[in-house]
Amino acid sequence: MLVLGIETSCDETGVALYDGGRGLLGHGLHSQARLHAEYGGVVPELASRDHIRHLLPLTRGLFEQTGCRLGELTAVAFTEGPGLAGALLVGASTANGLAYALGVPAVGVHHLEAHLLSPLLSTPAPAFPFVALLVSGGHTQLMRVAGVGDYELLGETLDDAAGEAFDKTAKLLGLGYPGGPALARLAGRGKPGRYTLPRPMITSGDLDFSFSGLKTAVLTVVKARALDAAARADLAAEIESAIADVLIAKALAAVERSGIDRLVVAGGVGANLTLRSRLDTRARQRGVAVFYPELEFCTDNGAMIAFAAALRLEHASPITHHPSPGSFTVRPRWALATLAAAS
Repeated sequence: MLVLGIETSCDETGVALYDGGRGLLGHGLHSQARLHAEYGGVVPELASRDHIRHLLPLTRGLFEQTGCRLGELTAVAFTEGPGLAGALLVGASTANGLAYALGVPAVGVHHLEAHLLSPLLSTPAPAFPFVALLVSGGHTQLMRVAGVGDYELLGETLDDAAGEAFDKTAKLLGLGYPGGPALARLAGRGKPGRYTLPRPMITSGDLDFSFSGLKTAVLTVVKARALDAAARADLAAEIESAIADVLIAKALAAVERSGIDRLVVAGGVGANLTLRSRLDTRARQRGVAVFYPELEFCTDNGAMIAFAAALRLEHASPITHHPSPGSFTVRPRWALATLAAAS
């Protein structure tokens, strides 16, 4: 089985080839970070146009890099949602057109499911079942994962997600786009503790999250005084520490309640090195094994799309669109719980 994966949900164009026997054969990624930086965030129309410019050249390069041929494909996978509608349509139309021409299935993949399963690409890979902390973009969720398509929502954010908290507080500090990595770099030059920020809902007794209050607290500090370079770095370190503290406390509480000693962390915030270091230490003390995707697979990428589709095909449970002209769709809003229910 050879699957081409296409990811165009937001501001990164990703392609990959995954073989059921040989594993990941190759992948390519084009980031739009520089394109959107001057606007301070993603401009959907520009994102769609940039996907159009780069998707086919990336795909041609991938086949040249791997030595594979189009005729060898058994399926073409694409991100069906959630994401920006226009950006999703670029990947969906390309994938379905190619699948129709080749006479193979086009497999629509849920973006969050792909993130959820991405640590299985790494070695060692976690065995089912496991608890997953999914921290990707506007999503912060805790899931119990019993198998492919077998997901139980344990808790989620009630307002801002962790990634949004990073981006919004970075903007308050005058940092560029993308805000999360910029804030993490600044935090590396500071020390937490100089400012006192809340850890929202850390003692709420449930597994839900809330980060809007953290943003408000940072705004209060920024408005109250002029911050020099050292103060900005210390405040960034405290922001990063507050977010990490909440994520770690909730994730380990979910592990304890579930009775499962395997924890997966997936999504862009999972690349944060402070989060990884502190979580590893706390988990080790409790005898919990923690699994992450490789850093290059934490953010949006084609490898996770191809891999998720291959798993779905292996388990005979794909959400598949047998290609015919005009038959495909995209889902800008698509709850992961509905996907699990349909599996």
